[in-house]
Amino acid sequence: MQSYPNWPNLASMMFALARAWPNKPMLRAWRDGAWYGLTWGEYGRMTASCARHLRAAGVSAGDRVLLCMENRPEFPIAEVALMAIRAVPVPAYTTNTVDDQAHLLRDSGARVAIVSSVALAERMLAAAGKVAGLDLLATIDGAAGLSSSSRAGSSPASWPGLSGPPVHAPAAIGGPDKPGHDDLGGPRHISWSDLILDQLPPGDIAAEAALIPVTALACLIYTSGTGGTPRGVMLPHRCVLSNCAGAFDLLRPLGPKDETYLSYLPAAHSYEHTVGQFFLASLGTEIVYARGVEYLAADMLTVRPTLLAVVPRVLDVIRTRVLSQVGREKPWRQRLFQKALSIGLKRVDRVALTPAERILDPMLERLVRSKVRARFGGRLKIAMSGGARLEPDIGRFFLALGLPIMQGYGQTEAGPVISANPPYRIRIDTVGTVLNGVDLRIADDGEIMVRGGLVMDGYWNRPAETAAAIQDGWLHTGDIGELDDGYLRITDRKKDMIVLSGGENVSPAKIESMLMAETEIAQAVVAGEGRTGVSALVVPAEGYDDVAVALAVNRTNLRLSVTERIRKHAIVPPFTIENGLLTPSQKIRRVLVIRANSAILTKLH
Repeated sequence: MQSYPNWPNLASMMFALARAWPNKPMLRAWRDGAWYGLTWGEYGRMTASCARHLRAAGVSAGDRVLLCMENRPEFPIAEVALMAIRAVPVPAYTTNTVDDQAHLLRDSGARVAIVSSVALAERMLAAAGKVAGLDLLATIDGAAGLSSSSRAGSSPASWPGLSGPPVHAPAAIGGPDKPGHDDLGGPRHISWSDLILDQLPPGDIAAEAALIPVTALACLIYTSGTGGTPRGVMLPHRCVLSNCAGAFDLLRPLGPKDETYLSYLPAAHSYEHTVGQFFLASLGTEIVYARGVEYLAADMLTVRPTLLAVVPRVLDVIRTRVLSQVGREKPWRQRLFQKALSIGLKRVDRVALTPAERILDPMLERLVRSKVRARFGGRLKIAMSGGARLEPDIGRFFLALGLPIMQGYGQTEAGPVISANPPYRIRIDTVGTVLNGVDLRIADDGEIMVRGGLVMDGYWNRPAETAAAIQDGWLHTGDIGELDDGYLRITDRKKDMIVLSGGENVSPAKIESMLMAETEIAQAVVAGEGRTGVSALVVPAEGYDDVAVALAVNRTNLRLSVTERIRKHAIVPPFTIENGLLTPSQKIRRVLVIRANSAILTKLH
């Protein structure tokens, strides 16, 4: 493939690849104690069946549909099925609280949801009870589940519906043409096995999908705004396809072919959504869904991926474990490791090795560096780091041990990838060069602005915020940066948003407002940029002690998602105009509060 194909839209791309590679492994997942595979041909058939049956159940063009499930094959099946009938997928995190889901339902206007488990279905129903209801709910596990009679690497997997009798036309599921409630007043339920039962080839749905313009809305991905309320980012097909084309040009030197990618970042996150769900799949990469972050180390050894997306926190954890293990070795082994690392750093810095180091290097490669790479499965070509700032020392550590780390940069509003380090010209202290097709400029105040096919259409039902974000075609990223010989370096954040070390976006305004809504708390500032979790600086309301404040923080945590919860808090003196921590209009100066209490925050983290 000399250049990335000019696909008309994402759904058409996926059906075309299913037609071209019917027997090629596409997806792999862990079920019932074994890995099960799905071919492209099976994927195309199931996706078309899902599209027909969702439409028969009343899902129409333009309808928004929440998708709430772990990384699993049903996610791309359901999403592309919705795209093919011009409905709009709305990915949602499985960690969302009831209130989070209620906001998504209310804001997007979704009347349909597809969830993976009974527990998530119950949470979705509770959310629907807060917002004028839900009409149609499909549940995967508990209704049909995922099953297979063969394992990856043997004969093609038999997923639900593959062995059933041919279905010549989908009948409406549950009655009416549009979604509606059942006799008990709740939403109608659809079994996932019913959705994918149809055995017809996908030709009719594929032909229909080919007519969708590249400018049509592909999905709504919610990202937290500075005011604390998540906003729906409208990504047309052109945004994701623009990212795919740019990423293809970036990775061309690797000649990616028949790769294996281990997917563990949430598919509801814009980065995994674009890279893991569409881009790498379009290259013929087999997507293997990890069993969960807690099994990531074991899954890397079993799956032996050649490509991996990582967040800095994962790299930091692995480095810490490696150094801890080295610290328990005999002194001579420790010296070997340090020598391997120092010679590796010389290579990273392009410093010439001494004759003795050149002789020693092959042995160190075999005894030290290859052992560290084996923790990643031993076949890893590239690890793509994004979602949060990667400390240069962490990146240099892995580069010195022969593991190429490509740090990149982006945001949901840009599809989301804006820049990344080229695989053979890595400058780990930067976020790389901009993708082909992306125009980037630095404003007078240092803000990074981008223009091109990757820029969103805007925020769902928020014209004022859209107008502020996109001016004369330029997306104002809210980040401060500089260009160094074509490489982009992020120097600060203009927008008031916390990005944790795992890449999760957390709105401080949301958490702070919830804390200060508690009677016992007068003022609050939360922090956590680049950290593993959120901490809070709290000023008690008059008459309340530390114990009362702690109980108030605990109550707040019950209404927050796992990512947003306050790990630790500290009681601090009031923020006032006199001490410079409060504006004349009584607004807290967050940056100054964090700076004034940096020593306290360091102890909390």
